[in-house]
Parts: sequence; structure tokens; C-alpha cells
Amino acid sequence: MRTGADLLELSPVMPVVVISDVDDAVPTAQALLGGGIGVIELTLRTPVALEAIARIATEVPGIVIGAGTITSPDQAKQAADAGAAFLVTPGCTDRLLDAVVDTGLPFLPGAATVSEAMRLAERGLTALKFFPAEASGGIAYLSSIGGPLPGLKFCPTGGISVKTAPDYLALANVGCIGGSWLTPKDALQAKDFTRVETLAREAAALRV
Repeated sequence: MRTGADLLELSPVMPVVVISDVDDAVPTAQALLGGGIGVIELTLRTPVALEAIARIATEVPGIVIGAGTITSPDQAKQAADAGAAFLVTPGCTDRLLDAVVDTGLPFLPGAATVSEAMRLAERGLTALKFFPAEASGGIAYLSSIGGPLPGLKFCPTGGISVKTAPDYLALANVGCIGGSWLTPKDALQAKDFTRVETLAREAAALRV
């Protein structure tokens, strides 16, 4: 069974995907997989998100589909029931953390401060989401906390671009990064899945 640490090794970039039209779910996943990206964090920010997760889990078994923006215990259970293979939270409360653990799924809990990261480490969690990355100090911040928190690895997400991605990936305490640029809104609206595949291929080549 995968662990949170394993999630950081699936791809240099974990696409953060927003699906507004459920019919875009499968072709988006297929395009990402075709470009060499084998994982998706599909956010629960639209009414069709859970159905999109279910369709991808069923129809694109080659990709690891996770649910992001988990902010409540109900969402954790709903995402697990829909077929999500892992969960991602933007932050953590005790109640949310307990609910996510109860699903039995691997997960990346969100942290933005040293205290939050230390608190999660006390629960035995060493693979974390750093969010919002750029707004919280970005590369300089992650570099500075690597010394006092050597046992933690992060998936920074939020404001990262293809240009800044290599600098994040060069940090010893970064396992992968989250990026929304692989599935831009205008590309999905235009059903331009060839563009998505091209962006995925560029992202897959970023591993350092």
C-alpha cells in the first residue's frame, strides 16, 4: 500500500486539476498520462468533482487519482467512496486529520508554518503539502527550514510555474511540486487535450 512519502515519488509535478465539465475528466487524465504524468490531484472545487474522480478511477486505471482541497471530514469520506487513491488537504485541524486517517488512504496534509509542520510530524507524518507555496515564502522558506526539520519532505503547491519548478525540485526537502499550469482553464474549455499532453510531457521532463 502506498504511503504519503510514496506519493512524492510518482511524478516531479503533481497536476492540480479543476474539472468543471465531467466529460472532460477522462480525456484530461488520458492526456496527462500520455504525456508521462501518472498522478492527478483533482480538487473538490466544483459540483462534478466527485463524479470526475469516479470516472477517472474506473476508466483510466493507469493514473493514480487523488482528491484535493479536502477541508471537511465529509469530503474525506466522499472522496474515498468515489474511488480516490489518496487525499490532499490545504491545512489540517485535528478533526479533519482524524477523518482522513480513518479512510485508510495515503495523504498529504497541508502545512504553511514550522509549527504546523512540527505538529504533523508529531503524528508520524513526514510527507506534507506546503501551501500556499509562493505566498508563504516559496523556495527561500523551504530552503531555510530544511536544516531544523531534516526529516520532512514537501510537495509545495500554489503559485508555482514551469519556470520556477526546477528551483523547487532542486531542494533536498522537496519530493515533487503541485502545478495547475498543466491543465489550464482555457485549454479544457477548448477541449484542447493535445495541449494538455504537451504540457504534461514538459513537466515530466523536469525531474532532477
